[in-house]
Amino acid sequence: MSLDHHHDSRPDARHDSHHHHVERHFTAADIVRDVVIGMSDGLTVPFALAAGLTGAVDTSWIIVVAGLAEIAAGAIAMGLGGFLAARGEVEHYASERAREHREVHQIPDAESAEVSELLQTYGLTMEEAAPVVAALRKKPEAWVDFMMRFELGLEKPDPARALWSAITIGGAYAAGGIIPLAPYMLSPHPGRALAVSVAVTLLALFVFGYVKARFTGARPLRGALQTALIGGLAAAAAFAIARLVS
Repeated sequence: MSLDHHHDSRPDARHDSHHHHVERHFTAADIVRDVVIGMSDGLTVPFALAAGLTGAVDTSWIIVVAGLAEIAAGAIAMGLGGFLAARGEVEHYASERAREHREVHQIPDAESAEVSELLQTYGLTMEEAAPVVAALRKKPEAWVDFMMRFELGLEKPDPARALWSAITIGGAYAAGGIIPLAPYMLSPHPGRALAVSVAVTLLALFVFGYVKARFTGARPLRGALQTALIGGLAAAAAFAIARLVS
């Protein structure tokens, strides 16, 4: 008589006792922020400029030339601003980290007290925080990382992000600026081009506002309507002022 040892080889059986929790986080927040910065201004400023010029000139080519010049200048200015802002983040982080290094080595007791106070704000008692403080004191680099993250609220920025930020913001501005200008490139009559530009740009602003709201967690429809309304008001104001002046 033999005993039949049954081995359940089903994949589900092997993993029944293990529940895998997979978290999916959106990791391109910086890129989305740069696109939003560039695209929002790119859609609005050239749109307002073209609408304003339509109220003052009677040929589309003048609007196209002025619009292209504004797009080029705006893209460069916005890209440079993004570059300087990103470089500023890198320099600020490096400066603060150097200061924390000095404090960890020169006044460790004061820094230890700060760690203990920080941990107590998360609900730990002084006795519960003590072993964590002692462990950090043995690892200066980890200690500095802890202070940068939890005391100062700073994450280490990517040194290469400055260039990509400039390219993304400038490119998004140029892409957004072409949308309201395109009808003037296709029609020699500014009045007709303006009507098409208004329709196309308001639609683009609506879609852009909707997508932006989805990424930021706001109400999509509300974000879409607000973005379209702001762009439309800017263009209407520019058009009215140009009409009054001319």
